Amino acid sequence: MPVTETLDTATIDEIKAIIDRGLGTTKSRELIASSEVADLLLDLRLLLATSDAAIEAASAN
Repeated sequence: MPVTETLDTATIDEIKAIIDRGLGTTKSRELIASSEVADLLLDLRLLLATSDAAIEAASAN
């Protein structure tokens, strides 16, 4: 399925910041709890879902 909509720059920057924070807190550790990974992925999913809803609302107008 081709992507026809894009995320705004602010959302992309926020996603990158979340990833950077996650990497910064885990890069020096050998083991990472699955709950920490799940939390990071859920944060990213929430941002993307919010963006999807905003894109759908904008295209409906």
